[in-house]
Amino acid sequence: PLTRPVLDTPAVAELILDRAQEAGHAKVFPIGALTKGLAGEQLSELVALRDVGCVAFGNGLATFASNRVQRRALEYAATFDLTVVFHSQDASLAEGGLAHEGPTASFLGLAGIPETAETVALARDLLLVEQSGVRAHFSQITSARGAEMIAQAQARGLPVTADVAMYQLILTDEALIDFSSLYHVQPPLRTRADRDGLREAVKSGVISAIASHHQPHEPDAKLAPFGATEPGISSVELLLPLAMTLVQDGLLDLPTLLARLTAGPARSLRLPAGRLAVGAPADVVLFDPQASTLAGETWNSKGDNCPFIGHCLPGKVRYTLVDGRVIFQA
Repeated sequence: PLTRPVLDTPAVAELILDRAQEAGHAKVFPIGALTKGLAGEQLSELVALRDVGCVAFGNGLATFASNRVQRRALEYAATFDLTVVFHSQDASLAEGGLAHEGPTASFLGLAGIPETAETVALARDLLLVEQSGVRAHFSQITSARGAEMIAQAQARGLPVTADVAMYQLILTDEALIDFSSLYHVQPPLRTRADRDGLREAVKSGVISAIASHHQPHEPDAKLAPFGATEPGISSVELLLPLAMTLVQDGLLDLPTLLARLTAGPARSLRLPAGRLAVGAPADVVLFDPQASTLAGETWNSKGDNCPFIGHCLPGKVRYTLVDGRVIFQA
């Protein structure tokens, strides 16, 4: 897998932001590590990381040493009004799992990851959010039950938002039937009922953001037998065309979809982005909804681990502008 730095010191954050500014092709808003080395024990320099440009903090799928440590971390973040990003998955329930625990995994002989790996961790995290008062964003929700729990927390007035991976709105665990490692993701693809529940949550706004959850890998990472491959899909280049399939299929209207790709993510992390207004940065994508994109015809990512390559998808980007500068033209 392609290596990524652990963003737990101001120097690393500054390096990332300097390189992004030097390239000038996109706005980069880094998320800092909540604990040093993502070890779940000692807090990172959160305030210093915020001051150099980190917009939120999280620990990924790495676990905390204890619920007590997690509680203290959230209380500290709340003191400084920092946003914490959660990837709720119980490590012990998910340990050794490769696919959603259900008929497909049983038929294929794959170790399962139950829905409760998400919902048990989510219940704990929501309770700690309520106790600490921290602003929370839940990333990569995969189950209908998880989306319901987010809705209930929002109804109680908790400062909680959520996102879903684009591919979770399209694929289900049935895609694994041929053991293709391109569908090996973590957290796993779940059932049709879960996919439908996630779609409804996106439509209603309970899930306010759709993300690519781009995870590129070198070719060798996907060549081993399914269980020995690295999880993840390289998908950022197809985020808009894949999203347009939801409009094409009548699942979302275009304004709602665009809000979940722009304003929704920006509001979740309180970013100065995602809107068109006088005086706002001219960060704009101009696309033709009537045209089509052949996935993989042009490919810039170092990872080509994408099951959608070769598919003809609706919509085609014509121009991309950053701060009013054209940085891409079809």
